[in-house]
Amino acid sequence: MTQPSCDRNLRLWVSLCGLFGSLRGTLVTRNSRPNIVLLMADDLGIGDLCCYGNNTVSTPNIDRLAREGVMLTQHLAAASMCTPSRAAFLTGRYPIRSGMASAFNMHRGLVWLGGSGGLPTNETTFAKLLQDRGYRTGLIGAHRGATDAQTGSDGLDSLFFALPLVPVLLLIPTCARWFVVPWGLVLVIALLVLLFFLGWYSSYGFVRRWNCVLMRNHDIVQQPVREERVSSLLLREALAFVRRNTGGPFLLFVSFLHVHTPLITKEKFLGRSKYGRYGDNVEEMDWMVGKVLEVLDQEGLANHTLVYFTSDHGGSLEAQARGVQLGGWNGVYKGGKGMGGWEGGIRVPGIFRWPAALEAGRVIDEPTSLMDIYPTLSYVAGGILPVDRVIDGQNLMPLLEGRARHSNHEFLFHYCGVYLHTVRWHQKDCGTVWKVHYVTPNFSPAGAGACYARGICSCTGDVTYHDPPLLFDISRDPSESQPLSPDNEALFDSVVQKIEDAVHGHRRTLAPAPQQLSVFNSLWKPWLQPCCGNFPLCGCDKEDDMEAGV
Repeated sequence: MTQPSCDRNLRLWVSLCGLFGSLRGTLVTRNSRPNIVLLMADDLGIGDLCCYGNNTVSTPNIDRLAREGVMLTQHLAAASMCTPSRAAFLTGRYPIRSGMASAFNMHRGLVWLGGSGGLPTNETTFAKLLQDRGYRTGLIGAHRGATDAQTGSDGLDSLFFALPLVPVLLLIPTCARWFVVPWGLVLVIALLVLLFFLGWYSSYGFVRRWNCVLMRNHDIVQQPVREERVSSLLLREALAFVRRNTGGPFLLFVSFLHVHTPLITKEKFLGRSKYGRYGDNVEEMDWMVGKVLEVLDQEGLANHTLVYFTSDHGGSLEAQARGVQLGGWNGVYKGGKGMGGWEGGIRVPGIFRWPAALEAGRVIDEPTSLMDIYPTLSYVAGGILPVDRVIDGQNLMPLLEGRARHSNHEFLFHYCGVYLHTVRWHQKDCGTVWKVHYVTPNFSPAGAGACYARGICSCTGDVTYHDPPLLFDISRDPSESQPLSPDNEALFDSVVQKIEDAVHGHRRTLAPAPQQLSVFNSLWKPWLQPCCGNFPLCGCDKEDDMEAGV
């Protein structure tokens, strides 16, 4: 599907990233640069996996990773929404530093492929670090926030785009005092143009046709995506990438469409789980993870490949249809996707397997972050971190290898958009993890555990500000059900003051950054819209039927 010459920056509708590998049959040592396979689910709840306590959903392949590797129980996303979380994952930096955090309750992620926002070009992703170390890199799967939205569109229909200008042009004779065009005529024509666009929008469905696109690098493969085939195409590409790069080193980032709605699932998995479409989708994703592990075994790469599995944030509690839950389960943790700092929205699976270096079956209950992947990959690849910017992630290898007892994170800051909602303090001398909430979203209807009435919780406006802040001891109360106070916690005031001092120090490290999720950047721009065929009737399918064999 992709020529070998393109492997260095291969992207099948997102991007791929690659790291580390030794030649088959060579002696594996700790100093060997590993291949790296990153597996990221979308909207997966930490309570959806057997290895994290679910005994009713079948996830044998992810459970195998946990048995053969190291499992993190306090692994945290930098944000509870897709776009900022993934930006932090790629850069090792809080999304507010790169402008990938929104000041609005809407536009908290990139909505349009034809938008102008995205990860700034002056940010350095871990893929670039590893390319500089000789890695083949690839990203396959769901795409959020790349700078490739600048892909041009072909065959623009000038008449189509001239229509909105007609009411404006009718004002020219009046403004130039040539003759007066009745305002009624201008309004009627403006109304007709509006009705035309609304009619076309509702009948043609351009949201799906323009936004659901399968791309390889900058080339459109399918538009719109054929849902029943997309998982097979992505999996086939991932397996082919591994087979092409057995000489290593490579970094492969597989970003699953699972388990985000609309829960696209192959027919053979429908009805297999106890939890309807969502459970079926989880089990299909686990099967795909198994196929990736299988190709590593077949090619003799498993022992010297670092495999990492996670989710971009917690499950979406508001994802429902006719009373049926379409989102994930976050276990004992309160809240979910889009809910600022509540644990259910930011605590995610974190599993590392590298048989040549990591002891199998270890469990680590220390605060770690998706941002830690950046310095960790740089370390194992022998790279050097950028020194011209703040890197918020920490190298996890001493912790994963058992050389360190505690995480290097003392404070972690949990934002909702650009608003700091929550801070976590890891008190290393005693192992306590304190957590304060300055802001929490208002659940609706009253008494609910999510924002069902709104569809997603707000970062500002419909929220509650806490002064003094809510304080929890996460090490004893992970479900955040027992808020502490000066009456029942003697250290309340000193803990709150310690965290407030850390917040002041953190804010001094922030520098202004262009807002990538501003209203203007979020607006659809026809000249940036990826399109194959004649715009606006974009459409193509350049893939042969590849279902067989996957």
